[in-house]
Amino acid sequence: MALTRRTFLSRIAQAGGLGAAYVSMRALGVIPAASLEAETIKGDPATGRGVKVVILGGGISGLVAAYELRALGYHCTVLEALSRPGGRNWTIRGGDEVAFTDGTTQRCSFDAGHYQNVGPARLPSNHRTMLGYCRKLGIPLEVEVNTSRSTRLQNDAVNGGKPIVQRQAMNDTRGHVAELLEKALRSGELDQELSKEDVERMLAFLKSYGPLTKDGRYVGSERAGYATDPGAGEDDGLLSKPLSMHTLLDGHFWNDLLAEESYAWQATMFQPVGGMDSIPHAFARELGKTVQYNSVVTRLEKMDHGVRATYTQKGHEKTLEADYCFTSMPLHLLRKIPNNLSAPYKKVIDECDYDGYCKIAWESRRFWEQDENIYGGLEYVEEGLSPVWLPSADFFTDRGVLLSGYGAAKGTPLDRMSLPEKFEASRASVEKLHPGHGKELEKPVYIGWHLVPHLEGSWINSYGPHQPQREDSDAVGTRRGGDHANAGYRTLLQPDGSVYFIGDYVSYLVGWQEGAALSSLRAIRMLNERIAKNA
Repeated sequence: MALTRRTFLSRIAQAGGLGAAYVSMRALGVIPAASLEAETIKGDPATGRGVKVVILGGGISGLVAAYELRALGYHCTVLEALSRPGGRNWTIRGGDEVAFTDGTTQRCSFDAGHYQNVGPARLPSNHRTMLGYCRKLGIPLEVEVNTSRSTRLQNDAVNGGKPIVQRQAMNDTRGHVAELLEKALRSGELDQELSKEDVERMLAFLKSYGPLTKDGRYVGSERAGYATDPGAGEDDGLLSKPLSMHTLLDGHFWNDLLAEESYAWQATMFQPVGGMDSIPHAFARELGKTVQYNSVVTRLEKMDHGVRATYTQKGHEKTLEADYCFTSMPLHLLRKIPNNLSAPYKKVIDECDYDGYCKIAWESRRFWEQDENIYGGLEYVEEGLSPVWLPSADFFTDRGVLLSGYGAAKGTPLDRMSLPEKFEASRASVEKLHPGHGKELEKPVYIGWHLVPHLEGSWINSYGPHQPQREDSDAVGTRRGGDHANAGYRTLLQPDGSVYFIGDYVSYLVGWQEGAALSSLRAIRMLNERIAKNA
């Protein structure tokens, strides 16, 4: 059966990933150009004059909402249950206490200047709204090395359990795929649908993409790395022996190799210098007393004209009435407090489910740099706590903080382990990837987001029962959360009277700060239109 261009490219994508499909499409001349524009708010500074808005939650969505609403003349108050701004944007440093809802406490003992972003840790270059706020607020950024060809992949079932360098796995895979496609093209199997010119262009491309020998074989390349590096004089080095396609397939490495192909994970990525929490703290400095900390909301009431929020602050119960409410409270926490939201909204709030992801951080000598020449990036083990995430800050210093384990915890065997057992499982993954270095890990800290007070979850998983689950973003960088076609998600897009819902859960960027920020900008536009219509 003849293959169309569409089918041909689809098979390339299945075998070699999005990267292979992308460059193949470029070779065939069928890639369209695209651009992305940052979201902005435009409006008269007097738009909200005399209008009061109470914002529940001082995470990124709440802070963005307050920042933009104030610029439009609204009078805002942010009620934040924690003693810090940022919500899930949380950076821990030496001396910080980590307290969980189950009574577990830890004290971080990292060296001075060391930190770990236990919430969001990346700013993709296509998340222009958040990057725009960093520029506006004067937050210095540095490159976050999300992927490095020097990092390692490991599977107990292949290569004798020894780790494989990513550059070799990546380029040997490409070489084998290119060889198979070259044979298919030369056999004439595709001639009925691909023109002679198409075939010639693809053959030329595959020779380079593989790279292949003149007779169409993949025998290895310098892209996959060296067993012995080249040196001076006559020392031209020794190429690594190619891994077989059988080994690569048995290793199940394709998800790890393709992680960087996800739109949000593509280079270049950034991080604030000194910690991600510099973003919420910069907003907080601008907002001043607008943000009220240690203010735990205990009731939300819609009134005939406006809303009333009841909250406790330093042991005292207080109430705040406003014309409108922007709530960024996690929905599973909103269900715990008395409220008179309408039935469709209550249904979503009652039926939604949140994920509980975790991170395990360690301080160590930077053996990955000093001994193995690896600078940043993520590494993966097939069996164990994965990924191992190497730091992108303070290169060439003596010590640093890495993650060993970033994934689902709530309801998993990991959740039932004691803290020492969690740490040993985490250490074991580093040992698999870097034999002999697991013993160098020190000062561990575990963050289980489903146990963090006033948050109790990482991001929304579904908006109701029996919804199809999204693929885990930490394997391939895809969108997190439940089914966005769900009626529950659509319900939350509209206000319930004077109550507007903001946060990443009302975006297609679940788990990303960009989604949180964009949700607030959207709600503000809706409110502006409403006020203009009623003026």
